[in-house]
Amino acid sequence: MMLNNFHSKNKQFLKYSYCLFFAIAATILLQSCNKKKAENREKHNNNKKLEQLIQKGDSLYDISNTKGAIVYLKKAVELFDSKTDKPEHYVRALTLLSNIQQNYGDYYGSEETITKTFPYLKKIKDTKYQSTVYSIIASNYYFNYDSKNSLLYHKKALKISKRPFKKYMVKCSLAFLKIQENKYEEAVTILIPLAAKKIKHETNALLTEAQYSMVLGNLGYCYIQLKNPNALKYLERSLEIDLKLKDEYALISTYLSFSLYYEKINPELSKKYKLKAYHSACKANNASAKSNTLAELMKVSKGKDLRKFSDAYITIIDSIIAGRKKAKNQSFAIKYNFNNDKEENLDLKSHQTHNKLLLERQKNRSIVSYVIITFTVCTILFLSFYLTLKGKKERNEAIYKSEVRISKKLDNELANDVYHTILFTNKADLEQGENKEKLLNNLEAIYSRTRNISKENSHIVTDKNYVFYLKEMIASFKTHDVNILSNGLDNIAWNKIDRNKKIIVYRVIQELFSNMKKHSNATLASITFKIIEKNILVNYSDNGNGIEDGRIILKKGLQNVENRIKTINGTVNFDINSEKGFKISFTFPL
Repeated sequence: MMLNNFHSKNKQFLKYSYCLFFAIAATILLQSCNKKKAENREKHNNNKKLEQLIQKGDSLYDISNTKGAIVYLKKAVELFDSKTDKPEHYVRALTLLSNIQQNYGDYYGSEETITKTFPYLKKIKDTKYQSTVYSIIASNYYFNYDSKNSLLYHKKALKISKRPFKKYMVKCSLAFLKIQENKYEEAVTILIPLAAKKIKHETNALLTEAQYSMVLGNLGYCYIQLKNPNALKYLERSLEIDLKLKDEYALISTYLSFSLYYEKINPELSKKYKLKAYHSACKANNASAKSNTLAELMKVSKGKDLRKFSDAYITIIDSIIAGRKKAKNQSFAIKYNFNNDKEENLDLKSHQTHNKLLLERQKNRSIVSYVIITFTVCTILFLSFYLTLKGKKERNEAIYKSEVRISKKLDNELANDVYHTILFTNKADLEQGENKEKLLNNLEAIYSRTRNISKENSHIVTDKNYVFYLKEMIASFKTHDVNILSNGLDNIAWNKIDRNKKIIVYRVIQELFSNMKKHSNATLASITFKIIEKNILVNYSDNGNGIEDGRIILKKGLQNVENRIKTINGTVNFDINSEKGFKISFTFPL
């Protein structure tokens, strides 16, 4: 009887145990399903919010509200989660931001932004995103005077483009590149099929007409250069469309093409078209176009007209310099704030997830555990707050020093040239060919100096493409009169070297070549890289003026070299015994 009671109770215990087990399992499963549904809802809501932010930013960009567009696009980039959200949203937001940087003239910043899309392009089936990315990269290369790579990426965009209008636009860009290289017959070969049939945009009829007008205008321009009598016919058709669309920006190039056509057969009519191009540039409020059209008018003007156009040209150049400086600062702010906000956003998400897990695991623990957790969290928050403040202070000091240096450079080098040019225009007789040529040379020098200042302060890429950009920087100092040799750069594993050291090396080499270009009058310069034990040795030499009276001329831009190398525990040696030329070497640990 007792045995039966034992078995009965045992069965009853097992029955209750199974019921309890299944109840717990069902509860866990239900919670898991509810959690999954909540995650799906959250994922859907986040994608929807991303789409709304990008659409808002895009619409503001279309109406030229760039600042507002940047705010919404940055929010979209910060909100994006690579694990749950659609990669199309991230790529589209970065593409628009890169476009804005490109329009501001920050081509290196634009390239840095657009390259962040590469890991996500492979996850997107629609090739239009990849085609757009390649087109932006191609434009950045073009604006940086690298036609070879620009052509390469335009061809890549053409290869993967599936939509007819997108292919049409890429072919137009290829033709434009050929025109810039003076390969007019090759450009005509591309443009004739495009002019024969108008390709319609999927949704925008105005864009269809504008693109077709551009094709006709470029074809007319090529025919002018090739002395083909059909040039005027295509230019008139292009002008008719531009006037109908009231596209002042397109009218600028059209009027200039007409001016070129009548330059020899009717100089007076040619000048009228130059003036029309200038008026269109004013209506379009495009400073670059204004300066170009004013330069054209200065070539064919005399007396009061020449003085009037010269004064206007100098005013425009001043505004362009100020605008580019402002644009660079804004572009830097976009890039800096974007990176900083992204990191803070990721840290915040990480902390939130960590805190949720801690709360779930420690619900039934003692008060002592809660005190320890609270103390730990407070310590982490305090350290995070302290490090953030410290980092911001250091970054602000670096930004201030950089701005002071750029300001001094603009004041000492650029403002002086502008001032003397203005004095020259007030005192000299600009009707004389010699004075007119001198004025144009001075203005060209001002533009070149401004571009060099911008390039010297550009962002430095330190990833796997570091060697490519370092070579590109060195090659930029090569001219018809100066030959540059480099050796051993590829023998060093730069990817294993600290980021700060790579930046220091880049800036030091940039300063050495800048000093060579400005002061040494050298015709040959060389730089070699070697690994000696656990140090990197860099030797630089040129055949320029060298060091005078055995003294190191640190005042000519080299005062920063020794300071920079010391920050990475390196040493610098100046060869003061060289009879001719300038030699310097520096070493630093790997």
